Amino acid sequence: MIASIGAVEARIEGDARALAPAPIRTNPEPGGVEPGDPGSIVDGFKQMIHAVNQQGHIASQKMADVDAGRSDDLVGAMLASQQASLSFSMLLQARNKVVGAMDELIKLQL
Repeated sequence: MIASIGAVEARIEGDARALAPAPIRTNPEPGGVEPGDPGSIVDGFKQMIHAVNQQGHIASQKMADVDAGRSDDLVGAMLASQQASLSFSMLLQARNKVVGAMDELIKLQL
């Protein structure tokens, strides 16, 4: 699952870079990032990917602790595993929606 997260992150970054038009900066906000800046979308997805990745690491550690006998919290380990799995599924669905929306935008430009 962890290797899949890295592959998803790389694909999202590649898709965002390939599909994002060059930003037109007329009056940037004081922070230097304009609303709707493609970089902010990529940064948001990176944060989500890292959060999902962290959940996967925590779930793996809890399962390893139960397997090694260091913990008897099987229910907590299973809940963490299910939470990580659902988070990963939601991340994939969000990615698919964004890629689908970008495809629709490209079709409109033709």
